[in-house]
Amino acid sequence: MCGIAGCLCRSGVRPEPGLLEQMVEQLRHRGPDDRGSYRQGPLGLVQTRLAIIGLDSGHQPLVSADGQLVLVANGEIYNYVELNAELRTQGIHPQTASDSETILNAYAAWGLSAWERLHGMYAFALYDGRTDRLILGRDRLGIKPLFYIRLPDRIAFASELKALLPLLDHRPQIQAGALRQFLQNQFAGGEKTLIAGIRRVPPGTVLVIDSALTIRRQRYWSALAIQPRRIDPEEALAELDRLLEISMREHQRSDVPFGLFLSGGLDSAVLAAKLAEQGAGRIKTYSVGYRGTRMAHELGEAERIATHFGFTHHALALDLPRVFRRLPYTVWCADELMRDYACLPTSILAETAAAELKVVFTGEGGDEVFAGYGRYRPGWIERLLKGLLAPGSGGFRTRGQWSRYWVKRLMGPALQAAAPSERAPVVEAWRATPPHWSDLQRRQYTDLVTALPDNLLVKTDRMLMGFGLEGRVPFLDHRLVEFGLALPDRLKVRDHRSKWLLRCWAEGRLPAGYLDRPKRGFHVPIGDWLSGERAEAVGRRLLANPGIREWFRVEVIPELVAARRAGRGGSRELFGLMQFAIWYRIFIAQPGLRPTPDEDPLDWL
Repeated sequence: MCGIAGCLCRSGVRPEPGLLEQMVEQLRHRGPDDRGSYRQGPLGLVQTRLAIIGLDSGHQPLVSADGQLVLVANGEIYNYVELNAELRTQGIHPQTASDSETILNAYAAWGLSAWERLHGMYAFALYDGRTDRLILGRDRLGIKPLFYIRLPDRIAFASELKALLPLLDHRPQIQAGALRQFLQNQFAGGEKTLIAGIRRVPPGTVLVIDSALTIRRQRYWSALAIQPRRIDPEEALAELDRLLEISMREHQRSDVPFGLFLSGGLDSAVLAAKLAEQGAGRIKTYSVGYRGTRMAHELGEAERIATHFGFTHHALALDLPRVFRRLPYTVWCADELMRDYACLPTSILAETAAAELKVVFTGEGGDEVFAGYGRYRPGWIERLLKGLLAPGSGGFRTRGQWSRYWVKRLMGPALQAAAPSERAPVVEAWRATPPHWSDLQRRQYTDLVTALPDNLLVKTDRMLMGFGLEGRVPFLDHRLVEFGLALPDRLKVRDHRSKWLLRCWAEGRLPAGYLDRPKRGFHVPIGDWLSGERAEAVGRRLLANPGIREWFRVEVIPELVAARRAGRGGSRELFGLMQFAIWYRIFIAQPGLRPTPDEDPLDWL
């Protein structure tokens, strides 16, 4: 796991060493073990390394024996063992023990078709000196991030948005549509980011950039190619077991110990069962809950799973002041504005685990792959009414996070004008689905290409990498994703119960009664914290924030605070303004500013 950055310049332009150093410095948290750079002609590459596989021989950038191919990569190629064996038959022998070298050698053997053979999570930049082209690639599901920007004299890229800001010769400009998406959807989706000019490399895609800086796009994987299957429960259960076996064995490849985040839910419990079944040993597990709040947590259920499988468990019971003092740091880590409250406890969990480990397993993806969310199974009346009120997505993802009242009262003119962009990623994804897919499959797919890469996986990658910790997500092995999406609806939802097939697999492997509990999300007691005098103090600070004054009607903020204090809602809206104010200071007003993991949020407004 690493941080990568670099640029390809126009003919006659050379990358500046100082600028490359500024870029890589912004990524040092992603790779505390090593740092490397490469400059040759118009090319500049830098990398920070978190050593997981090939500890002593995986220094990057990696250069081919003939000096013509150069690579920086972030992530893991889980099937590097099998690919290396195949490459040796073609006379290509690895020079290191690093799994990342497999990307380089696979390209040498198979060219632009190499990516279809890779299993894993990855983002990479590969320069081919024979053809003078730079290739930027990202894994199928978007587990690992990669951003790029076109400037007059170069195209630059980086693992995180913040590493591209030093290249701008002007103050970063905010895109109104992306900001509106954050406020209403809790994240901004698609290729555009909040910063004008900075774009995401789409999942399952490589960008081929020639010496004239022309970009050619190659989509090498898409869930749209998945065909629904007819399969009986017994056959499906056997295939699920086989795929879990393969995915989990590949994901355990590591030269360092690994642990597991236990949420108290089904997905992490399934990972625990499979790890125990495959002889992972007495691994370390971690869970989080809260003290001094009315909100229920699942510390007891998580500990029950750990005890059942003989793991060494660490349960964190957090008080609310500690949780919310993490806010400025999580905003800095995320880069992209996202209102997933779970970033706060996840960051503390990551810090705790990183003191002992470099790798943890997490259960992200299980709900998207096996249809676990309640929003996937609405009644037909609900679906019809929502579809009429907000057409274009079959009644799915139709309602914004803010109340209509506060949208009209608080948002400034530019945000009001950006209303058409609010649902654009969801509508685009929905309309791309084949007509023979079911409503359930369309809902899964829409989340797989919007909320998953642009929200959930941002949390997993950035909150963990904020402490140099790698998160592995076995449910997002592309073979499991293809299997889950193709399943008949009746094997995913039955008798109003979600993830039916996964539950069948888990039955008998988990403690008695564990599967009978209702699904709970990973909640954070925002309402308990953002109330009373604290809400008043937040409101006062927001009035003076230049970003808030530019984009919102500040004269309405006292009304919002009064509503919050009176218990008439407003917590999402007030918290969203808080996040934006902190983000604006860190990335717009004072780029390069870096909070510590323990800060008073009021000091950053």
